[in-house]
Parts: sequence; C-alpha cells; structure tokens
Amino acid sequence: MLFLREITTAIRATLVLWVLTTVLYPVLMLGIGAIFPYQANGSIIVSQGKVVGSALIGQNFTADKYFWGRPSTTNYSSFTDKEKDPKNIGQTTGVSGASNYAPSNPDLLKRVSDTIGNLKKAGVTPTADLVYTSGSSLDPHITPEGAKAQLDRVAKARSLPAAQIEPLIAKNTEARFLGIFGEPAVNVLKLNLDLDVLKPI
Repeated sequence: MLFLREITTAIRATLVLWVLTTVLYPVLMLGIGAIFPYQANGSIIVSQGKVVGSALIGQNFTADKYFWGRPSTTNYSSFTDKEKDPKNIGQTTGVSGASNYAPSNPDLLKRVSDTIGNLKKAGVTPTADLVYTSGSSLDPHITPEGAKAQLDRVAKARSLPAAQIEPLIAKNTEARFLGIFGEPAVNVLKLNLDLDVLKPI
C-alpha cells in the first residue's frame, strides 16, 4: 500500500513539473516576449535603416572620433574561410567570457600595461573600466567617469567643443536597475551613434 502511494505521489509530481516546465513556462516566456518585443529580439539598434548592433553587446571602437568601450577578450567579427586562423583565439566567435588569467599571469600584466600606455598616449586618464575586461567580455557600457576621461580626445578629433559633446554622455547614461542594482553606466554604441549626428554649433 505504501509503495503504491509513493508511486502515485511520484507520478503526480512528474505531471505537475511537466505542466510547469513544458506548458506554463513557455507560454509565460512567449507572453513576455510579445509584451517586450525589442528586448525579446536582442535589443537590436537600427540607424538609418541599417542594423548597427545590439544595446547588450559591446563593440570595438578604435577611431579617435569615437568613445572607446571596455577591452574585450571576445571578437565577434566575421571572417572568411581564408581569413580564419584556427590558432588565433581572438577570432573565436560565439563564445563569451573573460580570459581567466590569474592576476600574476604575464600575458594579462602585459595586456593591462599596454592598455594603460595606449590610453595615456591618447591623453586619456585610465579608469578601471577602460583597462579591465568584464566577466562576460561583452559589456556594452563604461562608467560616466570613463566617458568623461575621453571627452577631450573625442572633442579634439571632431573639432567640436567638449561642452557640446558632454550632454550626450548624460543622455546615454543608464540609471541603476530598479534604482538600487548596479551603478550608472554609459552605453557606448548609443553614445557614438548620437555623436555621428551631432552638428557643430
């Protein structure tokens, strides 16, 4: 009798979990996706009718006329079969994550040292977010301080007064999630898109 009761309980639990995970949860996710289509489709940013990126994935800006994002160990660029080098991990696509180097790793120390040197050479005061990668290596944000540190460089490259560009930093600064989680952060892609449509005063 006890065995039969245990079997019945196990079957009921299995059916309840099956309904929850294969019916209710997918329906809930579809409903949320229908309510928030922008987020459900990858937060894709379109500029002048062309897809230019996602608000959730950082891009590698290198020109002086743009604000630079965080360093990354991930390269999401496309490569032709001739360009692909299986020994070049920098070409790896579809994989996110940090390098997992220990703080004492010579390769990490060299990369950090080179990054700091390049920032100083460009006239940018190094901030932590401009020197170190994020855990995912995909972070599309920098701190407001990291953006302001680059302001003079960008203004000079665009022959614009820094005072005209600075409001764009505030405009593209996202507040803490729900007002308590995380820190204010600047979306670099959105900031650079606004820069491209900025007209001299």
